[in-house]
Amino acid sequence: MDGTGLIIFLIIGAIAGWLGSNIMQGRGLGLLGNIVIGIVGAVIGGFVFGVLGLSATGLLGSIITATVGSIILLFLVGMIKKT
Repeated sequence: MDGTGLIIFLIIGAIAGWLGSNIMQGRGLGLLGNIVIGIVGAVIGGFVFGVLGLSATGLLGSIITATVGSIILLFLVGMIKKT
């Protein structure tokens, strides 16, 4: 991965983390927190989409996949924090 790819990867993570936290009505996690949530969300979303046989390609597909994964991650974290 070259420098441009890394920057795009981080931007997608930040957007997905921000969208996921807004959808889950959480507080802002800051830029670094959104990037981490988005990157972990991308892994989770890619796994879930793969299991379901779905495919999302391109920039928009990457953002959607990472956002769905971020929502799942934030939901699970919220469930753990309540117990």
